[in-house]
Amino acid sequence: MIEVSSLRQQAVLSEAREAYGPRGEEQQVFGFEPVHGNPRKPVLTGFRAVNPPARPDQKSVPAFRFIDLFAGIGGLRRGFEHIGGECVFTCEWDKYSQQTYRANNPDDNHAIAGDIRAVDTGAIPFHDVLLAGFPCQPFSIAGVSKKNALNRPHGFACEAQGTLFFEVARIIRARRPRAFLLENVKNLVNHDKGNTFRVIRDVLQNELGYNISFRVIDAKSFVPQHRERIFIAGFLDNVGCDLKDMAIPDPLDGPRLSTILHPEDGTEPPEAHFTTGANAAVSAKYTLTDHLWSYLQAYADKHKAAGNGFGYGLVGPMDVARTLSARYHKDGSEILIRQPGKAPRRLTPRECARLMGFDQPGMSEFRIPVSDTQAYRQFGNSVAVPAVKAVAMHMAPFITKAMNLPETEELLLAHG
Repeated sequence: MIEVSSLRQQAVLSEAREAYGPRGEEQQVFGFEPVHGNPRKPVLTGFRAVNPPARPDQKSVPAFRFIDLFAGIGGLRRGFEHIGGECVFTCEWDKYSQQTYRANNPDDNHAIAGDIRAVDTGAIPFHDVLLAGFPCQPFSIAGVSKKNALNRPHGFACEAQGTLFFEVARIIRARRPRAFLLENVKNLVNHDKGNTFRVIRDVLQNELGYNISFRVIDAKSFVPQHRERIFIAGFLDNVGCDLKDMAIPDPLDGPRLSTILHPEDGTEPPEAHFTTGANAAVSAKYTLTDHLWSYLQAYADKHKAAGNGFGYGLVGPMDVARTLSARYHKDGSEILIRQPGKAPRRLTPRECARLMGFDQPGMSEFRIPVSDTQAYRQFGNSVAVPAVKAVAMHMAPFITKAMNLPETEELLLAHG
């Protein structure tokens, strides 16, 4: 039964697509698969003939195609590749993020587009799913506070970044993907007394005609970090997807920092630049200077006396960290690791890769080709990959259901 399901999907996405256009007449094929029991032998034989076993040098046919907007270093992408998708278009303006993205996706056969405002929708290939982590600084609590202090506009009033959501809407309107996932900071819901989110929902639901659901998810269920982000899932057809139905592990049972820290006991090979010596001890350069540590302590005491919440976050192996931010390269104050008998240290970029889920605990496979400053910025701006994977897995059956529906004339025109 499992084999025929897999072979059926591959057949639909290859042979039927070639015969009937970009989507294929999938409904003509699904009738062969029984609801219960094993498929008839001629059916299974037929699918095997259409889909012979792949050679080691062959890529399997993807379950769906997606595009990656405001891609950063590919966090959203990893979640949807995990459920069988193939990325066919990438857009990211930052040249250093592009460098990291390319290093970790060397087999892409498409270039990375830069400024999304300059992207012609006609140049974007057909896709089933759109992913976009549009800039969060205009809506984040820290971003809004900073802009208020500098008397600068924020939210949609920020012309540099706040209006980029409408670029996502422009592409959705032109290409009509079956589904999308948007991601942003938790404060998007409450920004400007809720008016910002009301505008976004109105555009997605009423102007573009999508069925949406949203949920704020704290990544500490998956990684040892308190990181709340809003995910907005949209489907062109009402397939019944609701993120509020998604099962999420109890955050109290989530992992601790010991799972992402360098063990410094020789069980991990040294990694040049981050760790040194036979025991792979963390390089001394990540330890704060006495001057900086004294400054952070005095700064925290000053604000504590004034009744403010500003201060550093001092943590150990059994703790959960605060949110890693793009400013971590400045002083590392939000996540400082205790060290006996000396000043605390910053996380290394490798530990940040693990903290964000780009690397598994104890692994060092994610390529970091940029400076520490750029790496901290990139990880601080990214999504927690395991959280995205959980969202993608929840959406997966609904994506399949949506793709199985026949296309309207509108979709045929939009998909080219």
